[in-house]
Amino acid sequence: MLMTNYKLKTGKVEKMVVDTYQKIENGVVDGYQAVEDAVVGTYKKIEDKFVEKFLDEKITNNEK
Repeated sequence: MLMTNYKLKTGKVEKMVVDTYQKIENGVVDGYQAVEDAVVGTYKKIEDKFVEKFLDEKITNNEK
């Protein structure tokens, strides 16, 4: 069965609106990604320091 794909026809004004919306969306996503990367990076540093200060690696019988 052949499926036809359709695309909404847009004029110059509509294209400009869509392009502007896409730029805004990209800016929001990039900003969120930067915040997420910073938070995860900071958490990882805290986690590493905690492990280093308070935990010793346990060796199991399988690793001997």
